[in-house]
Amino acid sequence: MKRKLAYSGIVIVIILALAFSAYKLMNARNYQLFGNITSHVETNDKVVALTFDDGPTKNTDAILSLLDDYQVKATFFLIGKDLEGQPKEARKIAEAGHQIGNHTYSHKRMVLKSPAFIKHEIEKTDDLIADIGYTESIVVRPPYGKKLIGFPYYLNKHKRETITWNLEPDTFFTQADEKVRYVKENIRPGSIILMHPMYDSTGNELMAIEEILQTLMDEGYTFVTINELLTIKND
Repeated sequence: MKRKLAYSGIVIVIILALAFSAYKLMNARNYQLFGNITSHVETNDKVVALTFDDGPTKNTDAILSLLDDYQVKATFFLIGKDLEGQPKEARKIAEAGHQIGNHTYSHKRMVLKSPAFIKHEIEKTDDLIADIGYTESIVVRPPYGKKLIGFPYYLNKHKRETITWNLEPDTFFTQADEKVRYVKENIRPGSIILMHPMYDSTGNELMAIEEILQTLMDEGYTFVTINELLTIKND
């Protein structure tokens, strides 16, 4: 009986260890089992990539106007379903010269999904991005940054890279000044900043973005797209 209980205890410990490892792997920003993943780039140049997840939505004009005021190019990771419903807004992003990335079609967590599901999520969104006239290479970011095996395996098979981030002010703070302070204290050359202005109805996110742009420019940073950042990495 004692031996049986001991074996049961060992099995439970192993299961918990595996579950913890899977959780850590799923949420890792700079590690995955297959292919390349980029959360930032090691460089001495004071460059930073500003990235926006989700959308496009009716907020597109305000975001583009702000970026134009500062003469900054950003990378927009668009959701296929939103893009399908707002193609004109997506086209504005492309026509303004910003980079567009694939954020899957449904924005569901890419964990414990079938290969067919993952393939459809990525390829349908690729097609929608192409339909708006975007002709550059399309980078990919998993929703919520979550991935285990299938998602990175698919990307690696098609020689594509997983793009994550190393700064996420929206995750930890709600007030604009707090987000700006967080970025200022944690910024380093080659950082990738993640923000979510597409569904914000308060104006708080745009305020935070503007202050981040001004603060980092005052510190000598230049804003680049993800493709430009990857060029630095590859060089």
